[in-house]
Amino acid sequence: MSVTVVDSASDALVAERAAVLTARGADVRLGSTEVVPADLVVASPGIRPSAPVMTAARELGVPMISEIELAYRVSVAPWIAITGTNGKTTTTALVTHLLREAGFAAEAAGNIGPPSIGVATDLGTAGVIVAEVSSFQLMLVDRFHPRVSVLLNITPDHIDYHGSLEAYASDKARVFARQLPGDTAVIDIDDEGSRPHADLVEARGIRVVRVSRQSTPAGGAYVRDSVLVLHEDGAEVALVPASELRIRGDHNVSNALAGAAAARAMGAGIEALREGLRSFEPIEHRLEPAGTVDGVEYFNDSKATNPDAVIKALTAFGDRGIVLLLGGRNKGVAMRPLAETVSERCGAVVLFGEAASEFEAAFAGLPIPTRTARDLAGAVGVARSFAHEGDAVVLSPGCTSFDEFGGYEERGRRFKAIVASLSGAGE
Repeated sequence: MSVTVVDSASDALVAERAAVLTARGADVRLGSTEVVPADLVVASPGIRPSAPVMTAARELGVPMISEIELAYRVSVAPWIAITGTNGKTTTTALVTHLLREAGFAAEAAGNIGPPSIGVATDLGTAGVIVAEVSSFQLMLVDRFHPRVSVLLNITPDHIDYHGSLEAYASDKARVFARQLPGDTAVIDIDDEGSRPHADLVEARGIRVVRVSRQSTPAGGAYVRDSVLVLHEDGAEVALVPASELRIRGDHNVSNALAGAAAARAMGAGIEALREGLRSFEPIEHRLEPAGTVDGVEYFNDSKATNPDAVIKALTAFGDRGIVLLLGGRNKGVAMRPLAETVSERCGAVVLFGEAASEFEAAFAGLPIPTRTARDLAGAVGVARSFAHEGDAVVLSPGCTSFDEFGGYEERGRRFKAIVASLSGAGE
């Protein structure tokens, strides 16, 4: 078997990685969009469907799949696939944690942790692969068949990539495409985007566990008197009070319910779920405490790359004063609805980066103090001037980081370093 790798980039990092692949026998072609004849094309999810290299690949007329599909084809362990616009990473990490508490050899993969293909080849039949799957990956799956699927929500995001919200939602729903009777789909029915899929999937004979903070669906996962509950065999099984979760915000109550339902469907015991829910810690870049300066707490929510994620993050702070940092590169999403919500909830907002002018237009006429900074460092400085003791300064940018950084992780770590330098912790 021969393997050809094509990458339109040709920088030093890409060249370094190419050398490793060449040493393993691959034909690596950098700075190129030419695709050689092949029997199978595996596309990186970071490549837009309209990119020249994708057009060239489609013109070959051979099957094109995503890395997650390739990993599934070589795996022997069962899969849990978790998707949604927001909450995927937290829920994937939580399900992995819950299964490990229950004694499973669970490994996170996909957009979180190591590449899926590595996990799939290393993990035997006794393990469970818990995969965070994006719409980019799902649009190129064929045989992918998770034993348990999770759909958390569908809100406007990646419109610049998919072309429309309808196309984006359709690709998300492909997580259910190969499921069969005997499998389980966990679906949040509080979300308008994901709710319709519950009935559609159930009509195919697949068991559906409906997740809700606003209702008590039979056979579902919900909240009763501020306690997380699973409804099984006509009876309620109490898990933990929401107040005992270490992850903040109403959205994380929903994530915890979905995570518990998914782990339970794979066979986790109730006591393991209770212990795991209590012990699970917030993960980096998701409402992560970043330090305190002059009595003001700073929070790194750099993973919030769309408006819905920002709105959910704001529920984590009760009535506390918030100075919000918004900015980066927009993904073709309208920002006025976000601006209206922010103006009702926050004390001030600081705009930065490439999308600053779009945000300025979105906030025009709204009753909230707004300032603009050139970059993230400047935005933190402006936020410090707005904040008072007891307030929270929250980096929840609502955009990608690609105008200034290589990814949300780099942006979040830079934010933490800035805060550390202000507090003296970085000296």
